[in-house]
Amino acid sequence: VVFVFAGIVLVAINPYEQMSIYGEDVIYAYSGQNMGDMDPHIFAVAEEAYKQMARDEKNQSIIVSGESGAGKTVSAKYAMRYFATVGGSASETNVEEKVLASSPIMEAIGNAKTTRNDNSSRFGKYIEIGFDRHFHIIGANMRTYLLEKSRVVFQVGIAGYMLYHT
Repeated sequence: VVFVFAGIVLVAINPYEQMSIYGEDVIYAYSGQNMGDMDPHIFAVAEEAYKQMARDEKNQSIIVSGESGAGKTVSAKYAMRYFATVGGSASETNVEEKVLASSPIMEAIGNAKTTRNDNSSRFGKYIEIGFDRHFHIIGANMRTYLLEKSRVVFQVGIAGYMLYHT
């Protein structure tokens, strides 16, 4: 993985292989550091959001964007692992596994084959992580959004349920 900062944006180039740069020792190396003090990394972005949340007591957002198969879900998982580890709740909750466990259910009914990915999700995901006053993770909520509105035939009366043809 190659990470480069372009202003406040982290650009990640995915080599499509597992790397040893996401371990707990790397998490602790980034914990408490300023964004420019360490090499560009998803943990640097997560640390900056975590520090600003703790300092300003305001909600923070990290936007993970990219093409199909680029590693967006994996990047989100690493950010959640960072929060769980620095918040002192990694061994107790495995929050990233619990939050992402619902993805296969949604993807089983809404994926499509693309030129780059045989099982590309048609859904965008918004993951909201709740912290207590001591900045430990206390819960999470994942909302999914249908991205391909051209496939929507009609929306039934119950909010959140859409029917579409394949």
